[in-house]
Amino acid sequence: MITSLSLAGLGVIETADLELLPGLTVLTGETGAGKTMVVTSLQLLLGQRASAELVRAGADRAQITAHLTVDPHGGVADRVREAGGELDDETLTAVRTIAAGGRSRGALGGAAVPVGLLGEVGAELIAIHGQHDQGHLTIPALQRDLLDRFGGFVPLAAEVGRGFLELRALQAELADLLTSGQDRLREADALGFGLGEITSVAPAEGEDVALRAEEERLSHAVELKQAAISVAAALSDDERAVVAQLADLQRVLDLVREHDQHLDDVAARLVEATYLLADLASDLNGYADGVEADPSRLAELQDRRAALTALMRKYGPALSDVLAWAADAERRLAAVVGTDDRLAELEEAITAADVAWHRLAVELSTKRSEAGRRLAAAVTDELSELAMPDAELTVEVSQGTAPALAGLDDVAFLLRPHRGGAFTAVQRGASGGELSRVMLALEVVLADADPVATLVFDEVDAGVGGAAAVEVGRRLAQLGRSRQVLVVTHLPQVAAFADQHWVVHKSTAGDVTSSGLRQLDNGARVKELTRMLAGLAESSSGQAHAEELLAVARASR
Repeated sequence: MITSLSLAGLGVIETADLELLPGLTVLTGETGAGKTMVVTSLQLLLGQRASAELVRAGADRAQITAHLTVDPHGGVADRVREAGGELDDETLTAVRTIAAGGRSRGALGGAAVPVGLLGEVGAELIAIHGQHDQGHLTIPALQRDLLDRFGGFVPLAAEVGRGFLELRALQAELADLLTSGQDRLREADALGFGLGEITSVAPAEGEDVALRAEEERLSHAVELKQAAISVAAALSDDERAVVAQLADLQRVLDLVREHDQHLDDVAARLVEATYLLADLASDLNGYADGVEADPSRLAELQDRRAALTALMRKYGPALSDVLAWAADAERRLAAVVGTDDRLAELEEAITAADVAWHRLAVELSTKRSEAGRRLAAAVTDELSELAMPDAELTVEVSQGTAPALAGLDDVAFLLRPHRGGAFTAVQRGASGGELSRVMLALEVVLADADPVATLVFDEVDAGVGGAAAVEVGRRLAQLGRSRQVLVVTHLPQVAAFADQHWVVHKSTAGDVTSSGLRQLDNGARVKELTRMLAGLAESSSGQAHAEELLAVARASR
């Protein structure tokens, strides 16, 4: 429930504060005074898109602050805490700010929150109905939603919707697989052929590098062997060999090395070099013995390298790329080949999903038919109290056969405004005033099914007058017994039933127009109702009528 609403810099309103209590509160005022801005402020708290044009000329921002009573242990309080906000006992503070530049901010319980979250939380606490909502009664899908809301099976309708989406997703996957059947066969052939080529060669990681090195060695075997023999001979195999010459030099140093430590170290290094060169000569001889020309092995290597090169040309460019392509192709081929299994799985899943959806849809349809009869009877009773004694509403639930997001049913609200007439769709059989009363009757009937604590009506009594207007006021007052109801109205017959009456007053100073809010006491209410009745606040006949209206309203409570 809203306990207070503060507006600053919003449209024609410079500042205004509205204190609200349970029951029926009406808001009246001259045309253009700014009544609609109060409703606009609540719409902004519900996440409506903001515009810089809403900011009062000369103000740097518009701000709406509402204090609402909520259950500190309920879902709204939990969402506020999750967003970083806090409650003050049972009071939640909600703020919407619109900068003159157009930027908008929201806050809940002192924490900045996205405007979307502000709207989601607000929608659980406040429901706003305006003149445009009468048009909602003409939309079949919304009529179906109203019926589901009345029957209390919105969760079942949501489950039917989820089942429909699951069924459609499975059917779409099956259609895609069937459509792409030829493409899959072609892909399977291409993958199988490529894997066959690679498998027949059976390449190994790094094999191309090793083969290239071995081929290079065998191709130059004669030159390699001759070079090794020549160098080995030069090192140690004749009397002028390097090792022999080093031995002679070593003997020269041996004669004098004992006389100088430094020369002794050099002589030792010369001995070490002699041994190293001798070992090198031995290694070269061993290498030469091992190098043999092998034409058959060379031909084998060249054939193998040619096979690997052919694979790399098609699936490469490197051998590692060929191996990666083969691994990926195996996975893709398994998936393509497994499609037949998936087709069978999908067909079974679609059958099961269709059966499950149908079971839920039939259950929902049965409940809608029964609830439609109860809703029609309840609304017809309400219309009788709203000065439409001969009107009758019926809810037609007709079944189709094709799966749909909302189930099997088409729902239509049919109205017979007068006895002996034909039932026709509400949008064709009702005037604007009658639509207003139908919508109000629905709200009264749906009151127990709707958890929202605050209902806001913005001139939903448009097109209604006389005795019907009195009954509209009486029904709004009845609605106010179970929840908070805020009504913007131009009808004195409705305003007379208010528990609280606020007026929007307009004042002009120079070129600047401002509007504010004032709560009316009993005397001021008589004057305001007189103005609404006669256009003149001091009209004696209007005043008598106003007092009579207030007496009628008091007597009906």
